[in-house]
Amino acid sequence: MDNQTLPGLHVAVLLTDGFEQVEFTEPRSALEQNGAIVKIISGARGKVKGVHHGAPGDDFNVDATFDEADPMDFDAVLLPGGKENGDRIRGVSAAQDFVRHMDEEGKPIAAICHGSWLLASAGLAQGRTLTSWPSIQDDLRSAGANWVDEEVVVDRNLVTSRKPEDIPAFNEKMVEAFSWRMNANPGTQAERASAGPSS
Repeated sequence: MDNQTLPGLHVAVLLTDGFEQVEFTEPRSALEQNGAIVKIISGARGKVKGVHHGAPGDDFNVDATFDEADPMDFDAVLLPGGKENGDRIRGVSAAQDFVRHMDEEGKPIAAICHGSWLLASAGLAQGRTLTSWPSIQDDLRSAGANWVDEEVVVDRNLVTSRKPEDIPAFNEKMVEAFSWRMNANPGTQAERASAGPSS
């Protein structure tokens, strides 16, 4: 498609069971429609299960584990929410290391709802302006964030949003931030992939 803004961009989605399904599927759709390659990273091979506001959702195939995935192979990160998922993943040291590495490289990280919990646990909230599901605002503030009640917030390489109703605004800013990363950093995985698969 001629209007794709993210051709070949490699996006890691960090998930465990209990993620809010729409906060994964709709951003993934927006990314893939713009040419991105989206991979699910989780704690173990197999499948992860989504939820619909607490009710059981669908299963999705895991592409790599936290220990297997190399942040250098990705251009950006998506962190969907869901209370169970957010609470689990923030305690996974390999997931914390992954997002810390991405942040150190200036790569964009987009988090919605409880996904911002991982940013706090990884030490990435300090001095940043963020939003999230309102019930975790105290955790983000305790981690040093300036928490605001807005549908989407962009602070340098971090894009955060509050809830499923904010997904349209979240997707727009996420694609914009990921596109900026591609255009500003010509040595990314996306450009290497455009030359064809490596052996």
